[in-house]
Amino acid sequence: MSALPRLLTRRTPLRPTPCLRRLNSTKTPPPKNSFRAQLYDSTARRIASERSALSQRIASGQNAPPPRPERVSTATLSGVFGATVIAVGFYLLGQGSVPTPSTASTAPLDSLSPPVHDVSRGNMEASWTEFVALLGRENVSTSTDELARVSQSDWSSFHADAEKKPFLIVFPSTTEEVAGVAKICHARKIPITPFSGGTSLEGHFAPTRGGVCVDFRRMDKVLAVHEADMDVVVQPAVGWEQLNLDLAPTGLFFPPDPGPGAMIGGMVGTGCSGTNAARYGTMRDWVLALTVVLADGTIIKTRQRPRKSSAGYDLTRLFIGSEGTLGLVTEATLKLSPIPESTSVAVASFPSVAAAAAACAEAMRHATPLAAVELLDDVQMHCINEAGATTRSWAEKPTLFLKFSGTPAAVKEQVAALKKITARHGSHSWTAAASPAEAAELWQARKEALWSVMAQKRAPSDRVWTTDVAVPLSRLAEIVDVTKRDIKDSGLLGSIVGHVGDGNFHAILLFGEQEREVAEGVVGRMVRRAVEMEGTVTGEHGVGLVKRGYLENELGVATVDAMRRVKMALDPGCLLNCDKVVRVEKGV
Repeated sequence: MSALPRLLTRRTPLRPTPCLRRLNSTKTPPPKNSFRAQLYDSTARRIASERSALSQRIASGQNAPPPRPERVSTATLSGVFGATVIAVGFYLLGQGSVPTPSTASTAPLDSLSPPVHDVSRGNMEASWTEFVALLGRENVSTSTDELARVSQSDWSSFHADAEKKPFLIVFPSTTEEVAGVAKICHARKIPITPFSGGTSLEGHFAPTRGGVCVDFRRMDKVLAVHEADMDVVVQPAVGWEQLNLDLAPTGLFFPPDPGPGAMIGGMVGTGCSGTNAARYGTMRDWVLALTVVLADGTIIKTRQRPRKSSAGYDLTRLFIGSEGTLGLVTEATLKLSPIPESTSVAVASFPSVAAAAAACAEAMRHATPLAAVELLDDVQMHCINEAGATTRSWAEKPTLFLKFSGTPAAVKEQVAALKKITARHGSHSWTAAASPAEAAELWQARKEALWSVMAQKRAPSDRVWTTDVAVPLSRLAEIVDVTKRDIKDSGLLGSIVGHVGDGNFHAILLFGEQEREVAEGVVGRMVRRAVEMEGTVTGEHGVGLVKRGYLENELGVATVDAMRRVKMALDPGCLLNCDKVVRVEKGV
């Protein structure tokens, strides 16, 4: 017990205060009924009552009541009011500088602020130190030749300013290293451009914002082959051709077959297909799962390995065809198919592109399955002869290249059936391979299409523009015929090459810089024609930079705005392959 309670609880009577002594004094009592007497009496009773209540609380162990608050001065009130006004002002200012998150389901271009990146020399040099610490100095490059290699190609339809290059290139070897690179770039607001095979055609790997190029060439491993499950796990820099060579002893193969040199990372990014698409479908049909590094370095896996799943959103297909704008693919689990027991190839020439396309359309409706059917026009056959790309000399007429697969008996039946179909459409010649070696030689002509046109350059400065569209099969003959006449009227050297079994065809145009507008006109009319026929602006090349302007014509403004919202949700800083597929800034 403290000294104060002990003192206050003694039984000795309290000494009267001077005030009480004065009130109890009888020297000069006031008149009994006067106002002064009543005041004195009331005050004395109140003080006595308060003292009695205080003594009772102390005796019962309660603390003394808090002191009465001092009267607040006018100056203090003014200070508090002023501080409150200032605080509210700064709060409102802060609220005004932080935009309210949009609740819209789409993201129109007008609603976005330009991306804020930091590619200043100081920031990039500082990042170089961090990349070296993460990957080792030998895996970070600022070589001029290397920077040019990952910025442009001779076969791309998009030709960027020579000054548009990344500041440096990094060469990670694992998913964790890619995630480390992404975290550094995310913290420093540095844009990233992914690169694997470099065979894409529509400006997919042009570094429009500088920054860092992530070259996956060290990530070229086959991580696992599951023969019993018929699937394989690979890194992004595995080429499809080498993969099939490695898989051959297992009796399995990976069907998508785009151009030579293409790698799995880019094939996933563009959602490519190839000559086998008529029988086997596109890349979307052969990817089971992906491991992806997001813009902030988060690592996700989109699926397990079963052949089918209905668990949640199909993120696997979201990333296929996203061209590196939503995440960096570091592993892919791919489905495999048994290698056909027997294959063969036949070649048939026709009097016109329309006749060849009509024969193709009937062949696809026929019950006989075709492994592949490709159309090369007369100009393309001429280029193959001129380039000496094969050991044969070809009839320079529109030509169908047909591939058959199955049992030996089934292949023989397919060849006989297709020979009759082509004859009904006026084929001038029919050549069927007599051996696997001859089949490979015949098919090689198809694979040389692009390179044989490039060999026709009149000057080193000439460019090649390779573009594609796809339409419903019933409109194929019409669009091919009209496009071919348009190319001829333009005065450009241009050929038609098509995966016509699924309504997809390509135009390969050769032009000088002074003819660029003419080439743009041909491509623009071809694309608009496809959209009018309920087709698509790109069947397999992807959008990149070149086809962005046509997306709204095909899909509508609201759909493109919805795509932009997906981009902003997964990459709000627009760090990943900025400006590809959808625009994120006006005029860029």
